[in-house]
Order: sequence, then C-alpha cells, then structure tokens
Amino acid sequence: MGPDRKEVPLSQGTQAVVVGKGRGAPGDGSSMGGRPSSPLDKQQRQHLRGQVDTLLRNFLPCYRGQLAASVLRQISRELGPQEPAGSQLLRSKKLPRVREHRGPLTQLRGHPPRWQPIFCVLRGDGRLEWFSHKEEYENGGHCLGSTALTGYTLLTSQREYLRLLDALCPESLGDHTQEEPDSLLEVPVSFPLFLQHPFRRHLCFSAATREAQHAWRLALQGGIRLQGTVLQRSQAPAARAFLDAVRLYRQHQGHFGDDDVTLGSDAEVLTAVLMREQLPALRAQTLPGLRGAGRARAWAWTELLDAVHAAVLAGASAGLCAFQPEKDELLASLEKTIRPDVDQLLRQRARVAGRLRTDIRGPLESCLRREVDPQLPRVVQTLLRTVEASLEAVRTLLAQGMDRLSHRLRQSPSGTRLRREVYSFGEMPWDLALMQTCYCEAERSRGRLGQLAAPFGFLGMQSLVFGAQDLAQQLMADAVATFLQLADQCLTTALNCDQAAQRLERVRGRVLKKFKSDSGLAQRRFIRGWGLCIFLPFMLSHLEPGCKKELPEFEGDVLAMGSQALTTEGIYEDVIRGCLLQRIDQELKKTLGANDVSCTLDGCLEVPWEQEGADEETEAEREGGACPRQPDSGAQIQPLCPPPSQGTFRS
Repeated sequence: MGPDRKEVPLSQGTQAVVVGKGRGAPGDGSSMGGRPSSPLDKQQRQHLRGQVDTLLRNFLPCYRGQLAASVLRQISRELGPQEPAGSQLLRSKKLPRVREHRGPLTQLRGHPPRWQPIFCVLRGDGRLEWFSHKEEYENGGHCLGSTALTGYTLLTSQREYLRLLDALCPESLGDHTQEEPDSLLEVPVSFPLFLQHPFRRHLCFSAATREAQHAWRLALQGGIRLQGTVLQRSQAPAARAFLDAVRLYRQHQGHFGDDDVTLGSDAEVLTAVLMREQLPALRAQTLPGLRGAGRARAWAWTELLDAVHAAVLAGASAGLCAFQPEKDELLASLEKTIRPDVDQLLRQRARVAGRLRTDIRGPLESCLRREVDPQLPRVVQTLLRTVEASLEAVRTLLAQGMDRLSHRLRQSPSGTRLRREVYSFGEMPWDLALMQTCYCEAERSRGRLGQLAAPFGFLGMQSLVFGAQDLAQQLMADAVATFLQLADQCLTTALNCDQAAQRLERVRGRVLKKFKSDSGLAQRRFIRGWGLCIFLPFMLSHLEPGCKKELPEFEGDVLAMGSQALTTEGIYEDVIRGCLLQRIDQELKKTLGANDVSCTLDGCLEVPWEQEGADEETEAEREGGACPRQPDSGAQIQPLCPPPSQGTFRS
C-alpha cells in the first residue's frame, strides 16, 4: 500500500450490505442470502473516489514517462536495421473476435435465489448479456444483465465451485447446517457454468445438455481471453507504455513479481491494481460484519466486492478519459521532439548504459550465475514445448484445411459446396471448436511451468497461456489470409479442375514453408519475451538494494540529455534486461541450434506480444502485387487483380 493511500472505511453499516448493481437493478446477479441488494452509501463512494484519485495521481507520472520511452523505442525501431528474417506470411487484417453465441440457459438469480430460465448472448466483442426470453432479445429489448468477461474464470464442476466458495469465508465453514439447501447450490446441477471473479459477483448458469454446456464453455473461454488480452495484442506505443507504467508503479509499491493484473482494458487493469492493494484491509474491515453464514456469507462478500469494483472502475475510467486529450497532445509533441534527435539520444543512452554496466557487472553476473542459470534451461525447454506443440497443432489443422479445399476443387470447381468450403476455411482462426486442439496444447505445461517460475515470483500463468493461444490464432489467421490471397491470384477460369488443383498444391507448399519460417520466429520471440517476464522482475528485486545505489551518480548525465524519454532507472533496467536476454539467447541457441538469435536494442526491449515487422511488406505481397496494407486498418485484405471464378478464394 502506497504512502499516500488511506484505507477504505467500509466497516460502518456493512452488516446489512449485500451489494448489487444498484438499488432495484434487475437481474445482474442475486444475493444468496435472499435479501434485496443495496448500493454502497455516499460516504463509502467518496472514500473510494479518493482512493482512485490517489492512484491516478501516483500512476500518471509513470505513464507520461513511459509514453516518452515508448515513442523513442518506436522511432528507433523504424529507423534501425530490420530483422534479416522478417515475417513471410501476409498479416491478416481481420480483427480478433469470437463468434456470437446464443441460446437458452438457466441462471441462479432473484430473491430468494432460484434457477430461472433466460436467453443468453455472447457478443462478438466478448461481452455477455442475458434476457428474460428469446423474443425479448430478438425484438431489441433491454437485457436483464450484462458483463465484460475480463478476469473471470469458468468452472464446470459444482464440487470445485463449492470448494472455492467455502474458501472465501473459511471461518464460516461450520455454519452450512443453518442454511437452506436450495440457496446454497447443494441441489445437484447437471451441466453448470460457474463464472468466478476475484473482485466481482459470481455468475451461475446451467445448460440443458452436455453438448450445450460444451459449446458455451468454448464460447465463454474465448470471450474471456479476447477481453483479457486487448492491451497485450495492441501494437500502439501507448499500450506498451501503459503496461510498462503499471509494472513500474507496482515496483515502486514493492511488488516485483509478474501476475495477471494486466489482463483487460486500461481502466480494468488500474481497477485490479487498486483492488489488490485494498483487498486485505477490505476483508479485515467488512467481512466480520457481514450477516449470514457459510456460503450465503461468501456470496454476500462477492456482492460487496462487486459494488466496490464497479465504483473503482467508474472512477478509473473517468480519470483515464480525462487524461486522454493530454495523452494525445503529449504523443504528438514527443514525436516532433524525439525524431530529429533520435540518433544523438541513442548514442548518449549507449554511453551511459556502458558505464552503468561496468559499475554493476559484479553483482549482476553473480545474480545470473547463482539464481538464473540453474533454472534457465528447464524454463526455456518448457516454454518451447508449450509454444511448439500449440503451433504444430495449428500447422496440422492448416494442412488439413488446404487439403479439403483442393479435394473440393477437383470435385466441384464452381459449386456452392466449394464456396461454402472456402468460407469455412477463412473462418478457421475463429472456430473455437476447431482451434481447441491448439489451445489445449498451450494449457498442458501450465502446472510444470508454474512450478518452475513460482520461485521467481512469477504468477502470471493465465497471461502466458493466453499469449500462446493468441499466437496460435494469429498465425492461423495469417496463414489462412496468405493462402486465400495466393490462391485467388493464381487461379483463372482458363484452368481445368486438375490444373487448378495442381496450382493449389503449389500454393499449399509455399504457405507451409512460410508458416514454418514464421512459426520458428514466433517461438523465439515467445520464449525470449516470457523468459524476461519470469526472470527480470526477480532480478530487479534481487539487485535493488545494492545496484540502485549507483544510480544517483548518473543522474546528472541523463538530465543533461534534456529528454524525458531517457531516465536513469530506464537505462538501468535496459542494461539488466540486455544481459538477461543474452543468457536467454545462449540457451535458445543450445536448444534450437539457431544462428540468427541476436540481442539487438530492439530485441532487448522486446515483449512477448509484439509482432515486430508486422507493418513491413511481406513476401506474399511482393510476389502477388497486393494492395499496400494500412497499419491501422481493420479491413479484410482484397486482391488487386480481378477475382477469377467469381472471387471464390477471396478471404
């Protein structure tokens, strides 16, 4: 907890607090204890606003500094040498999404709570809504409730969910006999879908059949990942700056280990940061005063948390919205001031970094040798197995999909079934049932990798798994876009079925070759990036007591540079990051036998979700003469040449 932070005095009047969406709000969850929900009182909301204001006051200076550093990094990458082995596949311009999923479910809600039928809709952006019945949805009526799925965990075991609920209030475990079974989920639920969140009310649904439960499980998991990795997928300098600022802010608060707090939008991330800071005090102040027993009390606790979370999220959203004009102006100003002097800034940075590296070399090498080197081989190998298995599954699905198209082309070159097959092929990256094989591979090493990383304070396994799954989906999307583009260019109406199928076979081979190249590059980036996430915070924490004492003597040189893009602390971290990456690269060369793993400045500043080179011209475009891609466009890629066979192979 920061020095300026005051505890939230929510203990007053909490004995009757079972918080919901607002007084009289319909359907967005229910009290297990059977009492009507009520909001936080005015005094409690004022205290929470004060907490958010303090958070923003301490965080925004970090954010401004990281915006400057991010602009410098972006400009240096644009002007610097490009990677010798850039992306070969065409970059898909289809935005990440989930397929809209809808259907009847039952939900535990009402006062007293009971299972009631609803009609549920998962939107393409990953937002979940539920209606009183299907007609209400079809007629554009108001939903009973809705939620962003960020931060939720889906459970399909009633026993597992009850254990989790019991753990929220362990002091009340002996009180179950005082409660009514119906209100405590003791009645068996055949096909449950429990959505649990550390700071929000729990949502309890049930499907009618196992097949419906499975379909909803895939859809909800896709929505959770889509909304959780919105910042990690972004290529914008501001997104990278925000994530770095959160990390630095938390380091200043004494928290060095990586975890899953950065999942979600910027406002959701800041809300999670504040909720984690305040949770111990909130539990101590309010939990003893909550009425009810056992699971009813645990449910009431989640509803209280939900109200606090909603108030904090509203304040964080308003604060970041108010900062937006300043941020836009700052980014424009930084671009104008940094770009003309970028070469000089980088030379000055390199000089300071060299001197600083010399001063801290002893303790830095000692930390690497004693703490990192013994575990690095196992971590690298486990990361490699995680991403390698997932991408191999992608390759298998991709090859099968191209084979189906070739087979269909031989049978019916212009029929409806071929067009339907092309559409299905283009939708492969967003087909959750199909991609589940790849996503499950990313999950397999979670336990082993978590055990290896935990001693270094890394608790971000959900983020890591999401990162591997996003990578699999992106490479599938790129490969599909490349195949459809090249197929559309090489097929003409003058070809017979056999000739067209032969050309499609050649395209298949080229795409698989490009996929192999991009897959290898993606694996190295994934391992380097997540290796940094695991080891760098630990090293910074380990070295802080001794090495940071050396920083003040460099402060004058850095200030003399006259740029907010360079700070002593930033250069210090870059030095440690660079030395750690050298170790990771050495291990990668042993493991992969790669000769092109290098630690450039760009690599030293690399993060796991960056797709460097994404805005460069790819081989597919050079060969096919495709239209230039717009970096910020979400439109589909369209071929320049007239589409043969009525554009059958357009993506």
